[in-house]
Amino acid sequence: MDISRKLGILVFFGVPAIIGGGIVYGIAGSYIPVTAYEIMLYLTAGAIVSK
Repeated sequence: MDISRKLGILVFFGVPAIIGGGIVYGIAGSYIPVTAYEIMLYLTAGAIVSK
């Protein structure tokens, strides 16, 4: 996998991190679920990029 494809995947996961983080905070009202959501999202992105 070339570097441009890896960067594209990271950008693709960056948008849900920003938008989804706000949605999770709006629903939960706390930063702890947002942190858990972000960690799961980054682990998924890392697993895809590391292939």
